[in-house]
Amino acid sequence: MSDRWEGPTRRAVLGSATAVAADAATGTVTGDVGGQVPALWREFTRTPFTHPQIPYVGRAGQRAGAAHFPRRPVVADVRAYGAAADGSADSAPAINRAVAAAGRAGGGTVLIPPGTYRLDGLVHVGHSNVVLRGAGSARTRLYATRSLTELIGAYGSRYGGDKSSWSWAGGLVWFCPADRFAALTGAIRAKAWPFEGWTGNQRDEWETLTTVEPARRGSWTVTVADPGRLRPGRLVLLRLADDAGHTLLEHMAGGGPGPEAYHWNDKTKLTSYIPYEWPVRIARVRGGEVTLERPLPLDTRPEWDPRLTTHVEALTGSGVEGLTLEAVETLQAPHLLDRGHNGVTFQCAYDCWADDVVVRHMDNGFGLVAASACTLRNTRVAGRGSHHPYFCREGSHDNLIQDFVVEQRTTQVPAGAQLHGINVEGLSSYNVWSRGDMRMGTFDTHRGMPFANVRTDITVTNNGRHGGDASAGPLFGARFTHWNIRVTNARAGLTRIDGLAPYSATVGINEVTEFDQIDVPDFSGDPHSRLELYGTSGTVRPRNLYEAQRELDLSHRLGAR
Repeated sequence: MSDRWEGPTRRAVLGSATAVAADAATGTVTGDVGGQVPALWREFTRTPFTHPQIPYVGRAGQRAGAAHFPRRPVVADVRAYGAAADGSADSAPAINRAVAAAGRAGGGTVLIPPGTYRLDGLVHVGHSNVVLRGAGSARTRLYATRSLTELIGAYGSRYGGDKSSWSWAGGLVWFCPADRFAALTGAIRAKAWPFEGWTGNQRDEWETLTTVEPARRGSWTVTVADPGRLRPGRLVLLRLADDAGHTLLEHMAGGGPGPEAYHWNDKTKLTSYIPYEWPVRIARVRGGEVTLERPLPLDTRPEWDPRLTTHVEALTGSGVEGLTLEAVETLQAPHLLDRGHNGVTFQCAYDCWADDVVVRHMDNGFGLVAASACTLRNTRVAGRGSHHPYFCREGSHDNLIQDFVVEQRTTQVPAGAQLHGINVEGLSSYNVWSRGDMRMGTFDTHRGMPFANVRTDITVTNNGRHGGDASAGPLFGARFTHWNIRVTNARAGLTRIDGLAPYSATVGINEVTEFDQIDVPDFSGDPHSRLELYGTSGTVRPRNLYEAQRELDLSHRLGAR
């Protein structure tokens, strides 16, 4: 199966938008019969890449949301490297040897047959195109006996205090490029707390490929000064710095009087996330015109010094399928003191995936840390309860979490412990949570001003709480959309966001009221947010905003052939 993607033509993109708009004008949407079509959907189909409240997420996920994951040939069986399927011995070294062999072979599938495999260490996938494949989440079980604190060491916060960064980082199955992983874990052992993203521990491992001319959010093509080092398929970073007036942060918040009046200078944790780094593949190069795999997430204005740059070597084309990762059951730790019984984490990863994976008894379930264009599909968090069932942070973009379940915890919440939910923070953007069943938790927007994220077609018992330091700034940037949300306990907090998030949309949510944790808007004045079909969850059409955008996207791809 080819991993190559052929970018859309402008004519095909515009043609598909026109076709879907015509359907919306008559009240019909492909795949949805009956129900109510909100005005926001009709508006969106007319301006799908530049709508003020709804982000375009039709290309979120691995290989732009492909329906099927690549099938790599089998190159190793962990039993041949010494793994014991009866749980009698530590199988982590054997699994890692099989993974390393697959990496040396240039990629392939590592089979983990049915059984229980004890892990006294972590499993690290550090090479591209390597797939861990069990026999199904009900048949292959990895049983982890130790935490990341025991395996790597205590991990403090680069922002100070006594917090454990294992509360939001790392995994007992950890996908991260080999060199990046060595640098990260080396810094942790040396207590030189690192930045965790695409440009190294000190954010200095990059070089300019070319500068970028001004362009508007939603553009698929940019003009560059020097295309000499660019080629179709190359993964680059779009890098945007801020200016002294913080106009980039204002732009992320939608602009206008509210963001202009906001006091940014003391939000030191937030400003540490700048420059904004957005990984994207190049689809086409024609002279100085470069077509991208996805439309621009933000304007590229001269005052932000827009450029395409290199990055640390990425992990691409790797995945994990068909297994359960279970930790030895311990009490959940007090808030922010997790020891790191963490599940599956993707870091500095692009076009990677998890499918049919369950994590149980974990401090933190599934992690996306400086990860982009990844898909988590058919995943489940179960057991004694997690601090972050799902976390998405440190500039993670364009990811798809689809058909996910957060089970009700099997034990009571210990004193001092905390439950969040489906987390997003740290300027992360254009991520999608779709078709979810959350039996506990909340829509945890964790400050750090994430923007342009979508949660759609989700049932939630809204009993979690969000976190986030005051120095991390606003809860929301612009273009958050909650679409077809069913709140079983009628709590509004972080689900109905029309009075809280700027330039946002809440569409098709049942009647809810404020109680427990109650937030106030970060920005003064009119938030320019929208609320439609309030009190009518389940009747909005299209039912799933991501899938409807995906149909629009598939239409223009067919038109391009």
